[in-house]
Amino acid sequence: MITLRILAAIVILLSTGQVAAAHADGGVYHFGFKKSVNGQPPSIDEEGFKGLLTRYGAVFTGDMSAPELFLTFDNGYENGLTAGILDVLKEKQVPAIFFVTGHYIKTQPELLKRMVNEGHLVGNHSWSHPDMSTLSAERIKQELDQVKSEVAALTGQKEMKYLRAPRGIFNERSLAVSHQLGYTNVFWSIAYKDWDTNDQRGAQYAYDKVMAQMHPGAVILLHSVSRDNAQALGRIIDAAKAKGYQFKSLDQMNNRTPAPSGSGQQQAS
Repeated sequence: MITLRILAAIVILLSTGQVAAAHADGGVYHFGFKKSVNGQPPSIDEEGFKGLLTRYGAVFTGDMSAPELFLTFDNGYENGLTAGILDVLKEKQVPAIFFVTGHYIKTQPELLKRMVNEGHLVGNHSWSHPDMSTLSAERIKQELDQVKSEVAALTGQKEMKYLRAPRGIFNERSLAVSHQLGYTNVFWSIAYKDWDTNDQRGAQYAYDKVMAQMHPGAVILLHSVSRDNAQALGRIIDAAKAKGYQFKSLDQMNNRTPAPSGSGQQQAS
């Protein structure tokens, strides 16, 4: 039975997109974090899953002492905006990673080829976008293997090292199985409610939301279906570079999410 406390947490998650982390009975978590303000580091210290992220090498930031940024896009489906996003990235010479689903692979083969041809990474967002915490180890492997193999056949990208759990939902099993399969689970430290195509508020809104959270080592989550993101992307990149930030590929991430204080664990790698 769902308690009132858990129900309230779910309502908060649905209304904000990512502001708070909640976990249901059985150790199921929805990724959330304390936002960066005025360039200060974001935090997951108050969440119940920090030790799990460290144990299985998951990340939500890079080196928070370095002026570097990591641009990530979730591509569950196409809304006619990704070509323009790729145009901006090419013009600004900025690398990114696009986390794709089976639906995207089947419907947008040319965009996938362009991503790889222009030097971007393609990451795994699962084949059918399920709640990964509900799946058996065998089913998790099937979901991830199908994306990896079909992207490789289509684009020639033989390696797929990065995973973003659909809707940021995970548990220890999903982290452990994907880690064993060679994936780094990539969460995020900058995000806002950008995925609702019926609630777009303009490029200035997107710009303000992203820039207000900017901090060293940030992993930026944007949804490619957002018109606001597509229109603001060039300005965001220019403003970040003007502040001294450098955009890097996830393959260039060195120092990552730190271990919990006093845990004695090493930094995730």
